[in-house]
Amino acid sequence: MRLAMMTVAGLLAAGMVSADPVPVREAKRMLFAPGKAEVEILPANFLTDNDAKILRMVVSEQPYYGAIAVAPDEGLASEATVAAANHHTTEAASAAALAACEAKRKGGRRCEIVGLIRPAGWSSRELSLSSDATRGLREDYGTRGARALAISASTGRWGLGAGEGAAETAIAACAAGKGAQDCAIAVAD
Repeated sequence: MRLAMMTVAGLLAAGMVSADPVPVREAKRMLFAPGKAEVEILPANFLTDNDAKILRMVVSEQPYYGAIAVAPDEGLASEATVAAANHHTTEAASAAALAACEAKRKGGRRCEIVGLIRPAGWSSRELSLSSDATRGLREDYGTRGARALAISASTGRWGLGAGEGAAETAIAACAAGKGAQDCAIAVAD
């Protein structure tokens, strides 16, 4: 229970979910269409114009929300260049990309975020879900009985639950596999 409360507090601080889970009808109005993403290349004095074009082309097919990290002294073609995608915010994707880049960096300056992947037409909203979670909410959430969608802010994982114990089932589905420890209910009916 304490972990769930800390998770909700962290999500609130990040502006990712409201204090209480939102109903699906309200959530669908807040979310972007799954799929099509835009790439914003951030200013970086070590990227050439050609590097920026390559990044935009390669990353444009990644699901939102995402980020690209590069080790400045190793260049774009380095093993340390990492794209983290399909998170619930660009902040979470940035943290994941930076951590993976730092783990692979051989030396020199620390890794930097050089690109962000967001839904087409992005603007800040109260609720944001990964492209896959948005698709799951729209296609698999259901329309009758108790239902819930849980998300992990740190990993981008998510899970659905239905029927009696929907919230617990959604949290368990979110935590399964890679074992996300911060799953919390974002949508519930």
